[in-house]
Amino acid sequence: MNEVHDRSSELPAPPSGIDVLSDVLGSVRLTGSMLFLVDAHPPWRSWAPETEAFRRVVLPRAQHMVSYHIVTRGRCWAGLPDTAPERFESGDVLVIPHGDAYFLADAPETAAAYGAEETVTFFRQMAAGELPSVVTEGGSGEEQTQLICGFLGCDVRPFNPVLAALPRLIHLRTSGAAADRMRPLVEFALCELRGPSSGGSSVLLRLAELMFIEVVRRHLETVSTEQAGWLASLHDPLVARTLSLLHGSPGRRWTLEALAAQAGTSRSVLAERFTQFVGQPPMHYLTQWRMQLAARMLGDPGMKVGTVASMLGYESEAAFSRAFKRCAGVAPAGWRRRGEMAA
Repeated sequence: MNEVHDRSSELPAPPSGIDVLSDVLGSVRLTGSMLFLVDAHPPWRSWAPETEAFRRVVLPRAQHMVSYHIVTRGRCWAGLPDTAPERFESGDVLVIPHGDAYFLADAPETAAAYGAEETVTFFRQMAAGELPSVVTEGGSGEEQTQLICGFLGCDVRPFNPVLAALPRLIHLRTSGAAADRMRPLVEFALCELRGPSSGGSSVLLRLAELMFIEVVRRHLETVSTEQAGWLASLHDPLVARTLSLLHGSPGRRWTLEALAAQAGTSRSVLAERFTQFVGQPPMHYLTQWRMQLAARMLGDPGMKVGTVASMLGYESEAAFSRAFKRCAGVAPAGWRRRGEMAA
């Protein structure tokens, strides 16, 4: 690394008003699906198949569905079918970001009491508001475990760097200030779930989104600069500033030279450090982020493709259309038709 030209340690904070994590989360259409409380007594086992098995009956317009579970009382075991189960205590959070099948149970060896068809039917009815918000599971054992179960949809195409940076399973343990931020949300959710009232469904959907965002923030705090990945890059001064510049002005006709000058380093240092953390060069990342923004803009029937191209820094509609098709696998007009058909 060329330390002579690397002044990243002297960089000021990223430009004010540019919160990169919020920018991404705001662009990928987080949509609360359902939030409910499970009251379980041994023996019990709650499980879900891969989300593709029930996403269409719960959130047909969402590209992807994420699930998370917060243990509010007691303890349990949880995991993926092909990994070792982990012990969860009260306050711990389980997140399944990529749609894998998973289970929660009083003991790893406890058998499920229902099959795949019953599971899909349950999720369909819960999402439609046909079931109570508090669900009882298991047998007559004295030990009680309570879980808040949340599901929400989001975009994964053309580009969702937050989701791509998350592991298959996240286990967040109760600790410090992060837990203090989550606690009021959990208490609010429990109040709404136990005493439904007018407007409660809307409140729960927004809480599902808020709690997931807080989960991502808590996970971010566990990631160090010694790790690679988009979330880890937010802790590196140089890469974080570069991301802020790109997200702050995605339509600017950036060059690597101009970006490096604004970031306060050399081209080679910027390219090396950015690729080390993010997994791709800065200009490639910018193209993908522009395509994610374009996908959102194309959802507006009144937005012309040429206008989108111009807003995102392309000199011609043809150049933009080629870039979009390379990234999304379909031309802008085809992407728009897909969105209209899903509406």
